[in-house]
Amino acid sequence: MTDARLPQIIQGGMGVAVSSWKLAHKVARAGALGVVSGTGLDIVVARRLQDGDADGDLRRALAAFPVPEVAREILDHYFVEGGREPGQPYIAIPRPSLTETLRAQRLQVVANFAEVWLAKEGHDGPVGVNFLEKIQSPTPWTAYGAMLAGVDYVLMGAGIPAHIPHLLDQLAAHEVASLPVDVAESLPDETWAVTIDPREVMGGAELEPLHRPTFLAIVANHVLAQYLARDEVTRPDGFVVEAPTAGGHNAPPRGKLVLDDDGQPVYGPRDVIDPAKFADLGLPFWLAGSWGAPARLQEALSLGAAGIQVGTLFAMSEDSGFRPDIRERLRTSLIDGTLTTRTDPLASPTGFPFKVAQLPGTLSDLGLRAERPKVCDLGHLRTPFRRADGRLDYRCASEPDHMFTRKGGADDEIAGRACLCNALVASAGLPQVRKDGTEEPPIVTLGDDLDGARALLATHPDGYSATDAIAWLRGETTGA
Repeated sequence: MTDARLPQIIQGGMGVAVSSWKLAHKVARAGALGVVSGTGLDIVVARRLQDGDADGDLRRALAAFPVPEVAREILDHYFVEGGREPGQPYIAIPRPSLTETLRAQRLQVVANFAEVWLAKEGHDGPVGVNFLEKIQSPTPWTAYGAMLAGVDYVLMGAGIPAHIPHLLDQLAAHEVASLPVDVAESLPDETWAVTIDPREVMGGAELEPLHRPTFLAIVANHVLAQYLARDEVTRPDGFVVEAPTAGGHNAPPRGKLVLDDDGQPVYGPRDVIDPAKFADLGLPFWLAGSWGAPARLQEALSLGAAGIQVGTLFAMSEDSGFRPDIRERLRTSLIDGTLTTRTDPLASPTGFPFKVAQLPGTLSDLGLRAERPKVCDLGHLRTPFRRADGRLDYRCASEPDHMFTRKGGADDEIAGRACLCNALVASAGLPQVRKDGTEEPPIVTLGDDLDGARALLATHPDGYSATDAIAWLRGETTGA
């Protein structure tokens, strides 16, 4: 890949459906890299279909799926003409596991195809998909679905994505492919994996080889980057280098965990990013986490970076997938100076720190978090573990306490946890309705750097578009 083809601006993958196809479509049309969040798309697409797909977008995308019978199976199972009745719960979808049913596999494939296809519809701008390495078991199917839609980039963080380059090579050829999966309490000689058979998923259809997307590993330090780059099997095509000020899941501080007076992780000198060390690797890299400003873009280029990845600026735009009332509250609190974020070391059941916007009525309120009845019915952040009898099971620090501890979870892992799966889906306007009629409360993640959004809102007080944000980053407008 030549430098001329590299995007200077990458729109980050944020939350569940916040980096929606509509946002990525707008960004890509403007010539930057638009990115859809691939996390939880099985939930998102299944629920949008149950809500009736009022605009017909999903049905239009499913009509383009290369094997109509496979898409029809998903449509027949989830689509509700006119939408579900008010107050009616969404039907359950299979929780990710190492033994996915064929329908669950197909839902992952079709959902990711639809989101990427819609993001790419009607233009030739670049579109990527963002995955979390921590959520391992669905990855072969989610990546395959995105590739069937012609995704240009795959980005992955929240772990060590050493096996992804080879997986993408295999999926491009429709080969049977396996991905190792981390299983807690495994014996020293045990290995676990999930395996995709594209021919089975696609009903035996013969398909032409797929475009192999560019793979960008999201890392927080040069040590991991050096490890991945040293072997051609694990080497990505580039890196997104994410500082701890970025939104979503953050890498833990290197060394012993120390909390400040507000209970936030303290990041030290070992966590400071040195762009020169990334430049020495000879692979393109983008800087992320508080780089979302015109001067910062130029600074990144001067340091040898291909550009920047920006999340919060786009999350606050009118094109993001946030529920409209949440976006309005974020905008109002940003303008009046009350909006802050907190790096919460406990919110995520993964053990990674998670950046939470402090917004009343959401799970940033620890009291509301504690009052929520615990239930784990989506399960994307569950940890697989080996039982004493050798069988595989799953646990989550956000599930009911007695279930977690009965499965070997420690008591000190329970306090302060949020159900990110349900809460992030709720922030995108797809909350589950419980038997008592209550809806799941949302949680909002943003990065620490709010200055760019504040500058744009100064000239666009009623809201700005993703196109406005890109023009401002490029220095084409003042934004203030």
